[in-house]
Amino acid sequence: MTAPEPLDARAEVAAAVEGIRRLARHVSDFPQPGVLFTDLTPVFADGPALRSIMRALAAPVAGRVDLVAGIDARGFLLGAGVALELGTGVLAVRKKGKLPPPVHGEEYALEYGSAALEVPAEAIELAGRRVLVVDDVLATGGTLRASVDLLERCGAIVETVAVVAEVPGLGGRERLDGVGLHCLTTV
Repeated sequence: MTAPEPLDARAEVAAAVEGIRRLARHVSDFPQPGVLFTDLTPVFADGPALRSIMRALAAPVAGRVDLVAGIDARGFLLGAGVALELGTGVLAVRKKGKLPPPVHGEEYALEYGSAALEVPAEAIELAGRRVLVVDDVLATGGTLRASVDLLERCGAIVETVAVVAEVPGLGGRERLDGVGLHCLTTV
């Protein structure tokens, strides 16, 4: 396998942000009144914009990670592309019940209830692996925090969390205190 070409982090982030600003769709009062939803689907459907996002998420950790963990479900799309850019493998961090046992799991609180994430307990050795955790949006930070906690409990070393966009003011950044955070833009 040939090594990926070197990435220029500033140039990649600038290209990604331009694509996000040009293509993201903003929807008022979705999923509930008072919320301005940013739909990244049109950005992901544009080849050059998607490529710039993958490269921008990968650039800051090039040569520092040996596995990318993508969070169910949009993180799967991003994680696979970032892993290809970095020349690493990808691990799907799944919602509870989607993987056959045995699994390692992490429960976390939602605004109204709880959820859980899982990774395989066998066949993929996580101990000592340097991991980049990838997702599309950082809002309250619960899912990302649970992913980091799960991977670290499995022995992984989480180098950084990378997201396409952050919704400021919801406490997500604070919830990830102590974890490196790479965010392309805010919405």
